[in-house]
Amino acid sequence: MATEAKDRPRDALDDEIDAYERMRARLEADFFGKWIVVHGGEFIDAYSRFEDAADDAIARFGRGPYLIRQVGEQPLELPPSLLYGIR
Repeated sequence: MATEAKDRPRDALDDEIDAYERMRARLEADFFGKWIVVHGGEFIDAYSRFEDAADDAIARFGRGPYLIRQVGEQPLELPPSLLYGIR
């Protein structure tokens, strides 16, 4: 049986998502449609392309945790193999 999100322990990514939600109105006003990185509960930067956001996040923070999200869009849920080119 799958564990519901409310039943699982919180992790660091949950904290990044919460930070994004707190900043959502400002981010939508300033960066709608851009890809943003949130790390340590802080907005890091905005990018035109997902690939640029991912490259910078990896260069700065390694394996994370960090949140990359397109402002104003529903969160994408992609498998790691697609995100990282694992074959």
